Amino acid sequence: MSLVSRSFKVSPLSIAVVSALAVFPVLAEDKSAEEAKAEAVSTANIERISVTGRSFNDYKVGSASGAMRGDISLMDTPQSVTVIPDFVIDEQLATNLSEVLVNDSSVTGGSEKWNRQVFSIRGFELSSGSGYLINGQQQWSHYVQPIETLQQVEVLKGPSSMLYGQSGPGGLINMVTKKPTTETIFDLGFDTDEHGSTRFQLDAGGAINEAETIRYRTVLVKQDTKYWREYQDGSNQERDRWLGYLNLEFDITDDLLLSLKYDHTQDKTGIDRGGWLDSSGDLIGGEDIIWDQPWAFTDNTITNMGADITYHISDDWKVKAGYNDQQFNRQRLDSSPSLISGSEDPFTDGYTVSPFDRYDDWQHKTGYVDFIGNFSTGGLDHQFLLGANMLDYYYGQLKESGDKKQPVMPGQPIPRPDLDYNNDPDGKYESDYKHYGFYIQDLITINDSWQVLAGVRYDEQKKEGEGNNSYAVSPKFGVIYSPAANGSIYVNYSKSFTPQGSVNNDKDVNDKMNLEPEYGEQYEIGTKWELFDGSLLLTGAVFDITVSNVTVTEDLEVPTVDHEKITTQSGEQRHKGFEMGAQGQVSDNWFMTASMMYLNAEYVRPESDSLNGMTPVDAPEWSANVWTRYEMTDALALNFGAIYVGERFANTSNTVTKDGYVRFDMGAAYTMDVMGSDVSVRLNVKNLFDTDYLAGGTTTDVTVGEGRHLGLALEAKF
Repeated sequence: MSLVSRSFKVSPLSIAVVSALAVFPVLAEDKSAEEAKAEAVSTANIERISVTGRSFNDYKVGSASGAMRGDISLMDTPQSVTVIPDFVIDEQLATNLSEVLVNDSSVTGGSEKWNRQVFSIRGFELSSGSGYLINGQQQWSHYVQPIETLQQVEVLKGPSSMLYGQSGPGGLINMVTKKPTTETIFDLGFDTDEHGSTRFQLDAGGAINEAETIRYRTVLVKQDTKYWREYQDGSNQERDRWLGYLNLEFDITDDLLLSLKYDHTQDKTGIDRGGWLDSSGDLIGGEDIIWDQPWAFTDNTITNMGADITYHISDDWKVKAGYNDQQFNRQRLDSSPSLISGSEDPFTDGYTVSPFDRYDDWQHKTGYVDFIGNFSTGGLDHQFLLGANMLDYYYGQLKESGDKKQPVMPGQPIPRPDLDYNNDPDGKYESDYKHYGFYIQDLITINDSWQVLAGVRYDEQKKEGEGNNSYAVSPKFGVIYSPAANGSIYVNYSKSFTPQGSVNNDKDVNDKMNLEPEYGEQYEIGTKWELFDGSLLLTGAVFDITVSNVTVTEDLEVPTVDHEKITTQSGEQRHKGFEMGAQGQVSDNWFMTASMMYLNAEYVRPESDSLNGMTPVDAPEWSANVWTRYEMTDALALNFGAIYVGERFANTSNTVTKDGYVRFDMGAAYTMDVMGSDVSVRLNVKNLFDTDYLAGGTTTDVTVGEGRHLGLALEAKF
């Protein structure tokens, strides 16, 4: 079954987005240099606060705390950054991070098996251990993140090792949690869909005492999800999740603020590893068939406890420090289905299962201290940062395996195996390391037109055993030129440092092999413009990223009973491209967020290497998205969205291709006053035209796109 014609190379949507972004700058007011300089003196800072028409701009955020480790305007940040606010997240009825990140075309999704989500930025896959931040601290993100606690999601593009140490060359995802409020809020939400899924939410906050020096924010979620794909006994995959989040703030003095945070997630779901593709890139079996056994499941328990303290030494200087302890425990009872070697017809030849019961124990302890200050020397203004952070990582595993490669026919019931991970014959496997980093950064304002950013970091990662320590120096340099008060042009150079740990897959030929770090460097030139009195932000960037000592995991040409994959390191990986974005308010009633990216990604290896010149998995040449809101009246708002993802490869050898696709979404919300409270009803339709498509993943774990999907939500604000 061909999902979309292979000749479909460039979506009309991507052309429309590029054309629209090219036209917008023409709408800016034509100001002389003298007028711009005069206006800059009195209004430069005001222009960068989005207050136009409405009491606030729902679609545009002025700063990203993760980009510079401080609240520095995006216009003063020489880096490509996308900020997705919670208003858009709620408006789209997003239930996971994948549904949030479709708002940035530089992010592409990968496999979603085992109740986790994989993403790439600018074609580079994010590591579960170093690719995700919560409030600027690294999190082990091997699970579906609880987005209901988030105030905004920041996509930091390009290497960020100068500030965060170990991180990938494509960028980072920083999730900023909701903060306590002085104003009392009490929001109740409920949403459901045509499958019978339900989600109940409570979001409350306010001051605890009359002086408002003690404030809180709490979020509670109970979610029961029923998925559209089915196991071979006719049952559906289901998910049971509940979440609790609490943030307390204490004004100990006028200059000293203490914040305490706690969240707990319990998340259990059946396993759906995704679909299998044949050598032509077509799905094997039906779109809704799950090859895993119905007794397979993953059960995640995640707890985060943290504290942050901010002390204002003076009006210009402050010190911030924080600590977070993340405990992540998972049980995975897996049937591990796979095709028989050389066969693409499981209905005739059958397939195999290799059941196992596994327990994983991840512990992430992170801490940081930052000194932040503003000062002037010799007519130059400085925004200065000096800091250090650390990570203490531990991993333990217990596992008992059943018989490997048991043959089975589709529809044949397989009884749940009598396995218990506590019976691991090899005992508990353990691994740990400690990571330390020290950094210094200075954003220097020379005059109204020129700014320079310079920074450097020293990293050290220590792991038991000789030859397992890693060291790196990561510089970053940027220049910002502002030809007008509402626009800037920047260039930057940055490096990434990504320790690889060891191979952890008993089906890999090189299982438990220690891997060397990957090193990357990026050159980027970009521009940012604020139009319509600062209510609409337009951005564009051209980038060139090269990574050396690349880690690649490939499927064996001839799998064995014990091994299916092999992990190696050699050569380079080079990604070049450009991206454009628009975010904010276009008119009194019209809001939008849109982006597009062109990407040329390839492995650069010795000519004798079969990977030389190949493109990584899930790195489309073209991608684009748009989501808009039009307010018909004060009570009624309509939404329209479209997502385009171009043709992608499903294997590293580039022999299997997934077709490009366009998905259209629509929504409508009506708000009314009920007994003095705002009550809103929302109806969303995803994949309006019921398009067949394949999302992220490889030939053995591809995510099959869902057809037309209806979502209904009710929210009451008291």
